[in-house]
Amino acid sequence: MDPNELAKAFVEHYYSTFDTNRAGLGNLYQEGSMLTFEGIKTQGSQNIVAKLTSLPFQQCQHTITTIDCQPSGPAGGMIVVVSGHLQLAGEQHALKFGQMFHLMPTPQGSFYVFNDIFRLNYG
Repeated sequence: MDPNELAKAFVEHYYSTFDTNRAGLGNLYQEGSMLTFEGIKTQGSQNIVAKLTSLPFQQCQHTITTIDCQPSGPAGGMIVVVSGHLQLAGEQHALKFGQMFHLMPTPQGSFYVFNDIFRLNYG
């Protein structure tokens, strides 16, 4: 599969799941995975899901503006960088965000999130 198509499919799946069922993101991470969310580091699939499901909002809608990807290393990984808007329920203005995923291949032929860095963009 073309890397750009793979990145697009991953991004669509990730944000659709985040917006409708954050707990369902657990299978995208493994125990060695790390999330940095607004500067706070969390490691391991269960801990990452606990962090994401404890965010102080229940409903949100991501709108993706850009998706960029590059191959990463000899193991077949991929870096995916996303920018977009995050609309929280009850809020008038959407928040701008940037997120980076380092995807690594699994023996089964799919990918998991090894690194995930999220930041709101203020200003």
